[in-house]
Amino acid sequence: MNRALQKLIHVGARELGLDRETRHDLQLVVTGKASLSDMTDGELEQVVEALKKRGFSPSGGRAKRPEAKRGDVRFCHVMWRLLHQKSVVRVPGAAGLNAFIRARFEKKWGAVPIDIDAMQDLTQIADVVDALKAMCGRHGVRI
Repeated sequence: MNRALQKLIHVGARELGLDRETRHDLQLVVTGKASLSDMTDGELEQVVEALKKRGFSPSGGRAKRPEAKRGDVRFCHVMWRLLHQKSVVRVPGAAGLNAFIRARFEKKWGAVPIDIDAMQDLTQIADVVDALKAMCGRHGVRI
């Protein structure tokens, strides 16, 4: 936890535009210690809270991809995630699903949309849904 908190403090200081000396001064005021490596987890958390009071907002990781507008396309994403959780497919998320669609349907359709979320042709979407349902059935994935 110690290293993760230190990284969070560095990110927060960078986001707030604090240089090294200013960050050290803040740490000294909050904990009485200028060096992160000398601090306990509790003291590191105090520094994080001080950064939050000054406007730092930890995002909690990567930004999420917006949800697909169409229900049948969202269903494809759900089936793909379930297949990944069962270790049937190796590449998770939209990247893996898009690669599957290209590999499976490019010859049949002639051209494949770059992203499943951009698909508009109902017969193509139905083909993908049917293929994913069949995969789920073969591998015992309950949908």
